[in-house]
Amino acid sequence: MKLAAAAQMRELDRRAVEDRKIPSIDLMERAAEAAAQAALDLLPEKPSKCRAAVFCGAGNNGGDGIGAARLLFLAGLRVRVFLAGDYERLTPDAMEETARLSECGVELERFDPEDGAQAAWARGCHVVIDALFGVGLSREIAPGSKFAAAIDLINSCRGRVVAADIASGVEADTGRVLGRAVKADRTVSFSLAKIGQAVGDGAVLSGRVTVHDIGVPAALAREVLCPVQTVEADFASAALPPRKPDGHKGDFGKVLIAGGSVGYTGAPYLAALAAVKSGCGLVYLGVPESIWAAEAAKCVSAMPFPLADRQGSLGRRALPELLERLESCGVLALGPGLGRRGEAAKLVLDLLQRTEKPVVLDADGINALEGHIDILDQRRGRVTILTPHAGEFARIAGSPAGDPAGAARAFAREHGCVVVLKGHRTVTAGPEGNVLVNTTGNSALAKGGSGDALTGLTASLLAQGASPVMAAAGAAWIHGRAGDLAAEALTAYCVTPEDVIAAFPRVFSELQRNGT
Repeated sequence: MKLAAAAQMRELDRRAVEDRKIPSIDLMERAAEAAAQAALDLLPEKPSKCRAAVFCGAGNNGGDGIGAARLLFLAGLRVRVFLAGDYERLTPDAMEETARLSECGVELERFDPEDGAQAAWARGCHVVIDALFGVGLSREIAPGSKFAAAIDLINSCRGRVVAADIASGVEADTGRVLGRAVKADRTVSFSLAKIGQAVGDGAVLSGRVTVHDIGVPAALAREVLCPVQTVEADFASAALPPRKPDGHKGDFGKVLIAGGSVGYTGAPYLAALAAVKSGCGLVYLGVPESIWAAEAAKCVSAMPFPLADRQGSLGRRALPELLERLESCGVLALGPGLGRRGEAAKLVLDLLQRTEKPVVLDADGINALEGHIDILDQRRGRVTILTPHAGEFARIAGSPAGDPAGAARAFAREHGCVVVLKGHRTVTAGPEGNVLVNTTGNSALAKGGSGDALTGLTASLLAQGASPVMAAAGAAWIHGRAGDLAAEALTAYCVTPEDVIAAFPRVFSELQRNGT
Protein backbone atom coordinates (compact mmCIF):
# COMPACT_ATOMS: atom_id res chain seq x y z
CA MET A 1 0.00 0.00 0.00
CA LYS A 2 1.28 3.45 -0.94
CA LEU A 3 2.09 5.89 1.85
CA ALA A 4 1.94 9.51 0.72
CA ALA A 5 3.57 12.64 2.07
CA ALA A 6 1.66 15.83 2.83
CA ALA A 7 3.04 17.67 -0.20
CA GLN A 8 1.95 14.83 -2.46
CA MET A 9 -1.59 14.98 -1.07
CA ARG A 10 -1.80 18.73 -1.61
CA GLU A 11 -0.66 18.30 -5.20
CA LEU A 12 -3.09 15.43 -5.76
CA ASP A 13 -6.01 17.55 -4.52
CA ARG A 14 -4.84 20.50 -6.63
CA ARG A 15 -4.72 18.40 -9.78
CA ALA A 16 -8.18 16.98 -9.11
CA VAL A 17 -9.66 20.46 -8.67
CA GLU A 18 -7.71 22.50 -11.19
CA ASP A 19 -6.84 20.00 -13.90
CA ARG A 20 -9.87 17.70 -13.74
CA LYS A 21 -12.30 20.47 -12.75
CA ILE A 22 -13.78 18.55 -9.84
CA PRO A 23 -15.48 21.00 -7.44
CA SER A 24 -13.59 21.01 -4.16
CA ILE A 25 -16.86 21.04 -2.23
CA ASP A 26 -17.68 17.68 -3.85
CA LEU A 27 -14.44 16.22 -2.53
CA MET A 28 -15.28 17.60 0.90
CA GLU A 29 -18.74 16.06 0.81
CA ARG A 30 -17.30 12.65 -0.03
CA ALA A 31 -14.78 13.01 2.80
CA ALA A 32 -17.59 13.95 5.17
CA GLU A 33 -19.56 10.89 4.11
CA ALA A 34 -16.59 8.63 4.85
CA ALA A 35 -16.01 10.12 8.30
CA ALA A 36 -19.71 10.01 9.18
CA GLN A 37 -20.05 6.39 8.08
CA ALA A 38 -17.05 5.42 10.20
CA ALA A 39 -18.69 7.09 13.19
CA LEU A 40 -21.98 5.30 12.53
CA ASP A 41 -20.14 1.98 12.31
CA LEU A 42 -18.77 2.50 15.81
CA LEU A 43 -22.08 3.29 17.52
CA PRO A 44 -23.04 0.86 20.29
CA GLU A 45 -26.77 1.14 19.52
CA LYS A 46 -29.14 2.72 17.02
CA PRO A 47 -28.39 6.36 16.06
CA SER A 48 -31.49 7.85 17.65
CA LYS A 49 -30.17 6.81 21.06
CA CYS A 50 -26.68 8.18 20.54
CA ARG A 51 -24.97 11.51 20.44
CA ALA A 52 -21.81 12.81 18.83
CA ALA A 53 -19.30 15.61 19.28
CA VAL A 54 -17.30 16.97 16.36
CA PHE A 55 -14.19 19.11 16.90
CA CYS A 56 -13.14 21.25 13.96
CA GLY A 57 -10.42 23.59 12.85
CA ALA A 58 -10.92 26.43 10.37
CA GLY A 59 -9.30 24.63 7.43
CA ASN A 60 -10.69 22.17 4.95
CA ASN A 61 -10.18 19.31 7.42
CA GLY A 62 -12.55 21.21 9.70
CA GLY A 63 -14.96 21.46 6.77
CA ASP A 64 -14.85 17.66 6.44
CA GLY A 65 -15.88 17.44 10.10
CA ILE A 66 -18.67 20.00 9.76
CA GLY A 67 -20.06 18.06 6.81
CA ALA A 68 -19.85 14.82 8.77
CA ALA A 69 -21.74 16.44 11.66
CA ARG A 70 -24.61 17.33 9.34
CA LEU A 71 -24.78 13.76 8.03
CA LEU A 72 -24.76 12.33 11.55
CA PHE A 73 -27.60 14.68 12.50
CA LEU A 74 -29.59 13.57 9.48
CA ALA A 75 -28.96 9.96 10.49
CA GLY A 76 -30.70 10.65 13.81
CA LEU A 77 -27.91 11.45 16.25
CA ARG A 78 -27.85 14.41 18.59
CA VAL A 79 -24.83 16.39 17.47
CA ARG A 80 -22.81 19.36 18.66
CA VAL A 81 -19.98 20.85 16.61
CA PHE A 82 -17.15 22.77 18.28
CA LEU A 83 -14.85 25.11 16.36
CA ALA A 84 -11.40 25.44 17.95
CA GLY A 85 -10.13 27.71 15.18
CA ASP A 86 -11.18 31.24 14.27
CA TYR A 87 -14.59 31.57 12.64
CA GLU A 88 -13.27 34.40 10.51
CA ARG A 89 -10.61 32.09 9.01
CA LEU A 90 -12.94 29.35 7.80
CA THR A 91 -12.10 28.33 4.24
CA PRO A 92 -14.78 28.91 1.59
CA ASP A 93 -15.72 25.23 1.50
CA ALA A 94 -15.83 25.05 5.29
CA MET A 95 -18.12 28.10 5.27
CA GLU A 96 -20.39 26.34 2.78
CA GLU A 97 -20.53 23.27 5.02
CA THR A 98 -21.33 25.53 7.98
CA ALA A 99 -24.24 27.04 6.06
CA ARG A 100 -25.57 23.59 5.15
CA LEU A 101 -25.30 22.53 8.79
CA SER A 102 -27.18 25.64 9.90
CA GLU A 103 -29.99 24.86 7.46
CA CYS A 104 -30.52 21.64 9.41
CA GLY A 105 -30.88 23.59 12.64
CA VAL A 106 -27.43 22.81 14.05
CA GLU A 107 -25.06 25.71 14.66
CA LEU A 108 -21.28 25.73 14.73
CA GLU A 109 -20.21 26.56 18.30
CA ARG A 110 -17.00 28.27 19.32
CA PHE A 111 -15.02 25.91 21.53
CA ASP A 112 -14.36 27.31 24.99
CA PRO A 113 -11.87 25.33 27.11
CA GLU A 114 -13.42 26.87 30.25
CA ASP A 115 -16.96 25.82 29.38
CA GLY A 116 -17.76 22.86 31.60
CA ALA A 117 -21.04 22.17 29.81
CA GLN A 118 -19.24 21.66 26.48
CA ALA A 119 -16.77 19.31 28.12
CA ALA A 120 -19.51 17.34 29.85
CA TRP A 121 -21.39 16.94 26.56
CA ALA A 122 -18.30 15.69 24.75
CA ARG A 123 -17.34 13.25 27.47
CA GLY A 124 -20.82 11.76 27.43
CA CYS A 125 -20.90 11.21 23.67
CA HIS A 126 -20.88 7.78 22.07
CA VAL A 127 -18.63 8.92 19.24
CA VAL A 128 -16.28 11.86 18.67
CA ILE A 129 -14.93 13.09 15.34
CA ASP A 130 -11.54 14.76 15.28
CA ALA A 131 -11.29 17.27 12.40
CA LEU A 132 -8.97 19.81 14.00
CA PHE A 133 -5.98 19.50 11.69
CA GLY A 134 -5.33 17.83 8.37
CA VAL A 135 -2.05 16.66 6.86
CA GLY A 136 -0.65 20.18 6.61
CA LEU A 137 0.21 20.52 10.29
CA SER A 138 3.99 20.93 10.71
CA ARG A 139 4.35 23.07 13.84
CA GLU A 140 4.10 22.18 17.51
CA ILE A 141 0.66 22.64 19.03
CA ALA A 142 1.13 25.40 21.57
CA PRO A 143 0.50 24.41 25.20
CA GLY A 144 -2.46 26.28 26.61
CA SER A 145 -4.01 26.90 23.20
CA LYS A 146 -7.60 26.03 22.29
CA PHE A 147 -6.27 23.25 20.07
CA ALA A 148 -4.27 21.73 22.90
CA ALA A 149 -7.34 21.88 25.15
CA ALA A 150 -9.52 20.34 22.44
CA ILE A 151 -7.09 17.44 21.96
CA ASP A 152 -6.92 16.83 25.69
CA LEU A 153 -10.71 16.85 25.88
CA ILE A 154 -11.06 14.42 22.97
CA ASN A 155 -8.62 12.05 24.63
CA SER A 156 -10.62 12.17 27.85
CA CYS A 157 -13.90 11.22 26.17
CA ARG A 158 -15.44 7.84 26.81
CA GLY A 159 -16.79 7.51 23.25
CA ARG A 160 -14.97 6.06 20.27
CA VAL A 161 -12.83 8.54 18.33
CA VAL A 162 -12.75 8.88 14.54
CA ALA A 163 -9.97 10.97 13.01
CA ALA A 164 -10.77 12.64 9.70
CA ASP A 165 -7.80 11.99 7.37
CA ILE A 166 -5.19 11.97 10.16
CA ALA A 167 -5.16 12.09 13.95
CA SER A 168 -4.64 15.75 14.85
CA GLY A 169 -1.17 16.41 16.19
CA VAL A 170 0.47 13.60 14.22
CA GLU A 171 2.92 14.84 11.60
CA ALA A 172 1.85 13.33 8.28
CA ASP A 173 5.35 12.74 6.94
CA THR A 174 7.02 11.28 10.03
CA GLY A 175 4.50 9.99 12.56
CA ARG A 176 5.95 12.34 15.19
CA VAL A 177 3.68 13.90 17.79
CA LEU A 178 3.76 17.68 17.47
CA GLY A 179 3.40 18.49 21.15
CA ARG A 180 0.25 16.45 21.74
CA ALA A 181 -2.03 14.37 19.55
CA VAL A 182 -5.43 12.75 19.39
CA LYS A 183 -5.56 9.03 20.10
CA ALA A 184 -8.02 7.69 17.54
CA ASP A 185 -9.81 4.37 17.48
CA ARG A 186 -10.14 4.70 13.73
CA THR A 187 -8.62 6.99 11.11
CA VAL A 188 -10.46 7.58 7.86
CA SER A 189 -7.69 8.47 5.42
CA PHE A 190 -8.71 10.21 2.21
CA SER A 191 -7.46 9.05 -1.23
CA LEU A 192 -4.17 7.57 0.03
CA ALA A 193 -2.74 6.49 3.37
CA LYS A 194 -0.14 8.79 4.90
CA ILE A 195 3.39 7.93 6.02
CA GLY A 196 2.71 9.18 9.55
CA GLN A 197 -0.13 6.71 9.99
CA ALA A 198 2.24 3.77 9.58
CA VAL A 199 5.40 4.77 11.45
CA GLY A 200 6.45 6.28 14.77
CA ASP A 201 3.87 7.26 17.35
CA GLY A 202 1.38 7.88 14.56
CA ALA A 203 1.12 4.14 13.95
CA VAL A 204 -0.25 3.73 17.47
CA LEU A 205 -2.35 6.90 17.65
CA SER A 206 -4.10 6.32 14.32
CA GLY A 207 -5.94 3.20 15.44
CA ARG A 208 -7.40 1.21 12.57
CA VAL A 209 -6.65 3.04 9.31
CA THR A 210 -8.95 2.73 6.31
CA VAL A 211 -8.47 4.51 2.99
CA HIS A 212 -11.50 6.02 1.26
CA ASP A 213 -12.15 7.27 -2.25
CA ILE A 214 -13.42 10.85 -2.08
CA GLY A 215 -13.73 11.39 -5.80
CA VAL A 216 -10.12 11.98 -6.84
CA PRO A 217 -9.69 10.15 -10.17
CA ALA A 218 -7.98 6.82 -9.65
CA ALA A 219 -5.61 7.55 -12.52
CA LEU A 220 -4.29 10.60 -10.68
CA ALA A 221 -3.77 8.62 -7.48
CA ARG A 222 -1.89 5.92 -9.40
CA GLU A 223 0.48 8.55 -10.77
CA VAL A 224 1.62 9.54 -7.28
CA LEU A 225 5.09 8.05 -6.87
CA CYS A 226 5.46 6.99 -3.26
CA PRO A 227 8.92 5.73 -2.23
CA VAL A 228 7.37 4.63 1.09
CA GLN A 229 5.00 1.66 1.06
CA THR A 230 3.74 -0.97 3.47
CA VAL A 231 4.71 -4.62 3.40
CA GLU A 232 1.74 -6.94 3.14
CA ALA A 233 1.37 -10.71 2.80
CA ASP A 234 1.71 -10.67 -0.99
CA PHE A 235 5.12 -9.01 -0.72
CA ALA A 236 6.30 -11.52 1.88
CA SER A 237 5.03 -14.34 -0.30
CA ALA A 238 7.07 -13.02 -3.23
CA ALA A 239 10.15 -12.85 -0.97
CA LEU A 240 10.10 -16.63 -0.48
CA PRO A 241 12.68 -18.16 -2.84
CA PRO A 242 11.27 -21.09 -4.86
CA ARG A 243 12.37 -24.59 -3.84
CA LYS A 244 13.26 -27.13 -6.50
CA PRO A 245 11.38 -30.40 -6.00
CA ASP A 246 14.59 -32.34 -6.63
CA GLY A 247 16.88 -29.96 -4.77
CA HIS A 248 19.50 -30.96 -2.23
CA LYS A 249 20.91 -29.09 0.75
CA GLY A 250 23.49 -27.34 -1.40
CA ASP A 251 20.75 -25.77 -3.49
CA PHE A 252 19.15 -23.87 -0.62
CA GLY A 253 21.92 -21.64 0.56
CA LYS A 254 24.75 -21.73 3.05
CA VAL A 255 24.94 -19.27 5.93
CA LEU A 256 27.83 -18.64 8.28
CA ILE A 257 26.85 -17.04 11.59
CA ALA A 258 29.61 -15.54 13.72
CA GLY A 259 28.98 -14.27 17.23
CA GLY A 260 28.47 -15.24 20.82
CA SER A 261 30.50 -14.50 23.92
CA VAL A 262 30.61 -15.51 27.57
CA GLY A 263 27.22 -14.58 28.99
CA TYR A 264 25.59 -14.40 25.55
CA THR A 265 25.30 -17.98 24.35
CA GLY A 266 21.60 -17.77 23.46
CA ALA A 267 21.86 -15.15 20.72
CA PRO A 268 23.92 -17.11 18.16
CA TYR A 269 21.89 -20.24 18.85
CA LEU A 270 18.62 -18.40 18.12
CA ALA A 271 20.01 -16.92 14.92
CA ALA A 272 21.12 -20.38 13.76
CA LEU A 273 17.81 -21.98 14.71
CA ALA A 274 15.88 -19.33 12.76
CA ALA A 275 18.08 -19.83 9.71
CA VAL A 276 17.54 -23.58 9.75
CA LYS A 277 13.81 -23.30 10.45
CA SER A 278 13.33 -20.96 7.47
CA GLY A 279 14.72 -23.28 4.84
CA CYS A 280 18.47 -22.64 4.66
CA GLY A 281 20.32 -25.73 3.43
CA LEU A 282 23.42 -25.48 5.60
CA VAL A 283 24.03 -23.28 8.63
CA TYR A 284 27.46 -22.96 10.22
CA LEU A 285 27.91 -21.28 13.59
CA GLY A 286 31.28 -19.88 14.60
CA VAL A 287 31.57 -19.04 18.30
CA PRO A 288 34.40 -18.41 20.78
CA GLU A 289 36.11 -21.58 21.92
CA SER A 290 35.13 -20.83 25.52
CA ILE A 291 31.40 -21.25 24.75
CA TRP A 292 31.62 -23.82 21.96
CA ALA A 293 30.62 -26.77 24.17
CA ALA A 294 27.45 -24.97 25.27
CA GLU A 295 26.50 -24.19 21.67
CA ALA A 296 27.29 -27.71 20.48
CA ALA A 297 25.00 -29.16 23.15
CA LYS A 298 22.08 -27.01 21.96
CA CYS A 299 22.52 -27.15 18.19
CA VAL A 300 21.17 -30.17 16.34
CA SER A 301 20.59 -28.97 12.80
CA ALA A 302 23.16 -26.16 12.68
CA MET A 303 26.89 -26.90 12.80
CA PRO A 304 28.81 -25.00 15.51
CA PHE A 305 32.58 -24.81 15.47
CA PRO A 306 35.07 -23.18 17.87
CA LEU A 307 37.05 -20.08 17.03
CA ALA A 308 39.96 -18.36 18.70
CA ASP A 309 38.71 -16.11 21.44
CA ARG A 310 40.02 -13.36 23.63
CA GLN A 311 38.49 -12.41 26.95
CA GLY A 312 35.46 -14.64 26.27
CA SER A 313 34.66 -13.09 22.89
CA LEU A 314 35.87 -13.60 19.34
CA GLY A 315 39.43 -12.44 18.80
CA ARG A 316 41.19 -11.23 15.67
CA ARG A 317 43.00 -14.56 15.40
CA ALA A 318 39.65 -16.00 14.29
CA LEU A 319 39.79 -13.98 11.08
CA PRO A 320 41.66 -16.47 8.84
CA GLU A 321 39.35 -19.37 9.65
CA LEU A 322 36.24 -17.25 9.20
CA LEU A 323 37.44 -16.05 5.80
CA GLU A 324 38.28 -19.60 4.77
CA ARG A 325 34.86 -20.94 5.78
CA LEU A 326 33.18 -18.00 4.07
CA GLU A 327 34.56 -19.13 0.73
CA SER A 328 31.99 -21.93 0.61
CA CYS A 329 29.12 -19.89 2.14
CA GLY A 330 26.79 -17.43 0.52
CA VAL A 331 26.05 -15.09 3.43
CA LEU A 332 27.71 -13.99 6.66
CA ALA A 333 25.49 -13.08 9.63
CA LEU A 334 27.69 -11.19 12.04
CA GLY A 335 27.03 -9.89 15.54
CA PRO A 336 24.47 -11.90 17.56
CA GLY A 337 25.75 -12.10 21.12
CA LEU A 338 29.18 -10.86 20.02
CA GLY A 339 29.72 -8.53 22.96
CA ARG A 340 31.98 -5.50 23.05
CA ARG A 341 34.91 -6.96 24.95
CA GLY A 342 38.45 -7.32 23.69
CA GLU A 343 39.00 -7.53 19.96
CA ALA A 344 35.45 -8.30 18.81
CA ALA A 345 34.87 -4.87 17.25
CA LYS A 346 38.17 -5.00 15.40
CA LEU A 347 37.30 -8.43 14.06
CA VAL A 348 34.02 -7.06 12.70
CA LEU A 349 35.79 -4.23 10.89
CA ASP A 350 38.37 -6.64 9.45
CA LEU A 351 35.67 -8.96 8.16
CA LEU A 352 33.68 -6.13 6.58
CA GLN A 353 36.76 -4.97 4.74
CA ARG A 354 38.02 -8.38 3.66
CA THR A 355 34.94 -10.27 2.53
CA GLU A 356 33.06 -9.72 -0.70
CA LYS A 357 30.18 -11.88 0.51
CA PRO A 358 26.81 -10.41 1.56
CA VAL A 359 26.75 -9.53 5.26
CA VAL A 360 23.82 -9.25 7.66
CA LEU A 361 25.08 -7.11 10.52
CA ASP A 362 23.33 -7.13 13.89
CA ALA A 363 23.75 -6.04 17.53
CA ASP A 364 27.40 -5.47 18.48
CA GLY A 365 28.37 -5.99 14.87
CA ILE A 366 26.54 -2.72 14.24
CA ASN A 367 28.01 -1.07 17.33
CA ALA A 368 31.47 -1.78 15.94
CA LEU A 369 30.76 0.78 13.20
CA GLU A 370 30.50 3.63 15.70
CA GLY A 371 33.27 6.01 14.68
CA HIS A 372 34.16 3.77 11.72
CA ILE A 373 31.35 4.45 9.26
CA ASP A 374 33.99 4.73 6.53
CA ILE A 375 34.32 0.94 6.69
CA LEU A 376 30.67 0.65 5.72
CA ASP A 377 31.19 3.13 2.88
CA GLN A 378 34.00 0.97 1.54
CA ARG A 379 31.48 -1.84 1.06
CA ARG A 380 29.40 0.18 -1.39
CA GLY A 381 28.58 -2.15 -4.27
CA ARG A 382 28.61 -5.16 -1.93
CA VAL A 383 25.52 -6.32 -0.05
CA THR A 384 25.35 -5.14 3.55
CA ILE A 385 22.14 -5.39 5.58
CA LEU A 386 22.09 -3.63 8.96
CA THR A 387 19.39 -4.52 11.51
CA PRO A 388 19.68 -1.87 14.25
CA HIS A 389 17.20 -0.98 16.95
CA ALA A 390 16.75 2.72 17.66
CA GLY A 391 19.68 2.99 20.08
CA GLU A 392 22.12 1.25 17.76
CA PHE A 393 20.97 3.37 14.85
CA ALA A 394 21.50 6.55 16.84
CA ARG A 395 25.06 5.48 17.63
CA ILE A 396 26.08 4.94 14.01
CA ALA A 397 23.94 7.67 12.45
CA GLY A 398 24.87 10.30 15.02
CA SER A 399 21.29 11.21 15.92
CA PRO A 400 18.08 9.47 16.96
CA ALA A 401 15.53 8.52 14.31
CA GLY A 402 12.66 10.88 15.13
CA ASP A 403 11.56 10.29 11.54
CA PRO A 404 12.12 6.53 11.15
CA ALA A 405 11.29 6.26 7.46
CA GLY A 406 13.19 9.39 6.51
CA ALA A 407 16.23 8.63 8.66
CA ALA A 408 16.55 5.03 7.45
CA ARG A 409 16.11 6.14 3.85
CA ALA A 410 18.76 8.85 4.12
CA PHE A 411 21.26 6.50 5.81
CA ALA A 412 20.73 3.69 3.31
CA ARG A 413 21.20 6.02 0.35
CA GLU A 414 24.24 7.74 1.81
CA HIS A 415 26.07 4.55 2.71
CA GLY A 416 24.86 2.18 -0.02
CA CYS A 417 23.37 -0.41 2.30
CA VAL A 418 20.03 -1.87 3.40
CA VAL A 419 18.77 -0.67 6.79
CA VAL A 420 16.22 -2.60 8.82
CA LEU A 421 15.33 -0.11 11.55
CA LYS A 422 13.56 -2.24 14.14
CA GLY A 423 10.67 -0.95 16.19
CA HIS A 424 6.90 -1.09 16.59
CA ARG A 425 6.69 -0.71 12.82
CA THR A 426 10.02 -1.94 11.48
CA VAL A 427 11.24 0.09 8.50
CA THR A 428 13.38 -1.37 5.70
CA ALA A 429 15.21 1.10 3.48
CA GLY A 430 17.21 0.25 0.37
CA PRO A 431 20.11 2.12 -1.22
CA GLU A 432 17.92 3.23 -4.12
CA GLY A 433 15.67 5.20 -1.77
CA ASN A 434 12.73 2.82 -1.44
CA VAL A 435 11.25 2.34 2.04
CA LEU A 436 9.06 -0.54 3.21
CA VAL A 437 7.09 -0.35 6.44
CA ASN A 438 6.22 -3.61 8.16
CA THR A 439 2.62 -4.25 9.20
CA THR A 440 3.01 -7.27 11.49
CA GLY A 441 4.26 -7.84 15.03
CA ASN A 442 3.33 -6.99 18.59
CA SER A 443 4.86 -6.48 22.02
CA ALA A 444 5.58 -10.21 22.32
CA LEU A 445 8.65 -9.47 20.20
CA ALA A 446 9.95 -6.92 22.70
CA LYS A 447 12.20 -9.48 24.34
CA GLY A 448 15.87 -10.30 24.20
CA GLY A 449 16.60 -12.75 21.40
CA SER A 450 13.91 -11.58 18.99
CA GLY A 451 16.40 -9.59 16.96
CA ASP A 452 18.73 -12.58 16.75
CA ALA A 453 15.93 -14.67 15.26
CA LEU A 454 15.28 -11.91 12.70
CA THR A 455 18.97 -11.88 11.77
CA GLY A 456 19.03 -15.61 11.12
CA LEU A 457 15.82 -15.45 9.12
CA THR A 458 17.09 -12.55 6.99
CA ALA A 459 20.38 -14.30 6.27
CA SER A 460 18.51 -17.47 5.37
CA LEU A 461 16.24 -15.81 2.81
CA LEU A 462 19.19 -13.94 1.34
CA ALA A 463 21.24 -17.13 1.03
CA GLN A 464 18.33 -18.90 -0.65
CA GLY A 465 18.21 -16.30 -3.39
CA ALA A 466 15.96 -13.43 -2.32
CA SER A 467 17.17 -9.93 -3.23
CA PRO A 468 18.61 -7.95 -0.31
CA VAL A 469 15.58 -5.67 0.11
CA MET A 470 13.11 -8.51 -0.39
CA ALA A 471 14.99 -10.70 2.10
CA ALA A 472 15.12 -7.93 4.71
CA ALA A 473 11.55 -6.67 4.41
CA GLY A 474 10.13 -10.15 3.87
CA ALA A 475 11.91 -11.43 6.96
CA ALA A 476 10.51 -8.56 9.03
CA TRP A 477 6.98 -9.45 7.92
CA ILE A 478 7.42 -13.18 8.53
CA HIS A 479 9.02 -12.58 11.92
CA GLY A 480 6.21 -10.23 12.94
CA ARG A 481 3.49 -12.55 11.68
CA ALA A 482 5.05 -15.44 13.62
CA GLY A 483 5.01 -13.21 16.68
CA ASP A 484 1.32 -12.48 16.10
CA LEU A 485 0.47 -16.16 15.83
CA ALA A 486 2.52 -17.02 18.91
CA ALA A 487 0.85 -14.25 20.91
CA GLU A 488 -2.61 -15.49 19.90
CA ALA A 489 -1.76 -18.88 21.36
CA LEU A 490 0.35 -17.89 24.35
CA THR A 491 -0.34 -14.16 25.01
CA ALA A 492 2.26 -11.47 24.45
CA TYR A 493 3.48 -11.95 28.02
CA CYS A 494 4.54 -15.55 27.59
CA VAL A 495 5.98 -15.72 24.08
CA THR A 496 9.70 -16.48 23.82
CA PRO A 497 11.92 -16.13 20.73
CA GLU A 498 11.84 -19.92 20.45
CA ASP A 499 8.04 -19.74 20.28
CA VAL A 500 8.30 -17.22 17.46
CA ILE A 501 10.63 -19.48 15.50
CA ALA A 502 8.32 -22.43 16.20
CA ALA A 503 5.54 -20.45 14.50
CA PHE A 504 7.52 -20.07 11.26
CA PRO A 505 5.93 -23.20 9.68
CA ARG A 506 2.42 -21.73 10.01
CA VAL A 507 3.55 -18.46 8.44
CA PHE A 508 5.35 -20.17 5.57
CA SER A 509 2.29 -22.33 4.97
CA GLU A 510 0.09 -19.22 4.81
CA LEU A 511 2.47 -17.54 2.38
CA GLN A 512 2.66 -20.59 0.14
CA ARG A 513 -1.14 -20.68 -0.07
CA ASN A 514 -1.16 -16.94 -0.76
CA GLY A 515 1.34 -17.36 -3.59
CA THR A 516 -0.56 -20.10 -5.42
